[in-house]
Amino acid sequence: MDLSVIKQKLSASQNKGQKREKVDYSKIFFKPKPGKYQVRILPSKFDKSNPFREVYFHYGFSKGPILALTNWNEKDPIVEFAKNLRKSSDKEDWQLAKKIEPKLRYFVPVLVRGEEEQGARLWEFGKLIYEQLLGIAADEDYGDYTDITDGRDFTIEAVEDVVAGRKGVKCNIRVKPKTTPISEDAALVEKALNEQPDIFAINKQYTFDELKDLLDKWLNPDSEEDTEAPIVSKDEDEEEDDFLTEMNKPAEAYKLDVKPKTSNADKFDDLFIN
Repeated sequence: MDLSVIKQKLSASQNKGQKREKVDYSKIFFKPKPGKYQVRILPSKFDKSNPFREVYFHYGFSKGPILALTNWNEKDPIVEFAKNLRKSSDKEDWQLAKKIEPKLRYFVPVLVRGEEEQGARLWEFGKLIYEQLLGIAADEDYGDYTDITDGRDFTIEAVEDVVAGRKGVKCNIRVKPKTTPISEDAALVEKALNEQPDIFAINKQYTFDELKDLLDKWLNPDSEEDTEAPIVSKDEDEEEDDFLTEMNKPAEAYKLDVKPKTSNADKFDDLFIN
């Protein structure tokens, strides 16, 4: 008997039904609603050379997105299962592999003009905006827009649009031509640079066995059991897929829309049990 596992099970059982402390995610994430915003992208506290953090999430296995273990260069059972499915010549296996593979999201710390008192928040987006921001940084006419004294603000125009087949928010960005400091207030600058949310600390890091258990339950949906899930802000652009739903949507919105065949449960057994 592994006593550490027994203690974890006991703790999880005793904590069921207890009210969790509510977290005001508006103080952690900058989630544009329809309208115009002016923001300053900040140098990252966690990597001075790169303000962007690339984060892989699993969708559809719980009430919310789950951090993939590949973020820590660790083996991930869902990733391993997807790789195993891709060894098949069955088209449906390939489609399922694509569905369950982790999806990449991007985060950057920003200061929202007019809301500076809230400090640094995380702006999340997909590949399209990420590549636009990289392109602007690579343009010698603009350069390092995160510079503390000679950086540039961005105008974000958020509009309602149909995104991935449903109503969502699309963001258009423009870089300001004039260079400005982050702020004339030294205390505000110090706070914005040193007190930044950590996306990996906000979300729970599941163990290999916990993810394997979630995958097993999804492949064998005989008993439904609520599982504590992390919450991340969701922001969509026109290249996002069906998984990228907004964080205030019901749990059903995170369900995978392709149900595995019975044979895939057998493949799970072959891969992880035998």
